[in-house]
Amino acid sequence: MDRSNENSISLNKYIASTGRCSRREADVLIKAGKVQLNGAVANAGNRVFDGDEVLIEGQSLNDKPKAVYLVFNKPKGIVCTTDKREKDNIIDYINYHQRLFPIGRLDKRSEGLIFLTNDGDIVNKILRAGNKHEKEYIVSVKQPLSQKFLSDMAKGVPILGTVTKRCVVERINKFTFRIVLIQGLNRQIRRMCEYLDYDVLALQRVRIMNVLLGKLPVGSWREFSKMELEILMADVADSSKISAADTKDK
Repeated sequence: MDRSNENSISLNKYIASTGRCSRREADVLIKAGKVQLNGAVANAGNRVFDGDEVLIEGQSLNDKPKAVYLVFNKPKGIVCTTDKREKDNIIDYINYHQRLFPIGRLDKRSEGLIFLTNDGDIVNKILRAGNKHEKEYIVSVKQPLSQKFLSDMAKGVPILGTVTKRCVVERINKFTFRIVLIQGLNRQIRRMCEYLDYDVLALQRVRIMNVLLGKLPVGSWREFSKMELEILMADVADSSKISAADTKDK
């Protein structure tokens, strides 16, 4: 076997590639003596070749962890990123015992429903372009709602060099409306309102596809129900593999 460096990968990069943790977190585990390479305690400079065995706390990285699917009610101020350099990142806030990824984003000023999982396959399927997966929001604005505003929002608004797709918009009260989107442009709802001279005061996502936020308290999470997961899996089974959707925050 050729054991030259070009036929290997750094240990921390190898660990991160499995989804177990980030490179930075892998370095911490290695330094703490919790990583073994081919039966010996690993060092930071080790490299991994085909056929090598890497264990973390006695568990092989080849042992795929059980798939986790969480529903989270994100508070305002939390950032939907896995980057630990962001002090308000969603991963540290939830502090789950496995590495998770948020599916899509919800901007720092907004709150509400977001999914987290360790299943990279379903992440890609949900984020595919053209799948028309619905996302529902409740939005409060500063100015009294007019029928023209509601109509213009529903027909489409020119932002970011395009016109937003037609969507469902319904008045709830004088200052609050419900909107259902099938796309996720960067800060889409806020930009749409801004274009029409309306200021957003509060934005909450209450549904993604078949999953409802319900009465889940702000800052809390729960696992998907069996029925929610079965329906979601069926909905994304034929997801297009042409391109990924822009899933930036609202």
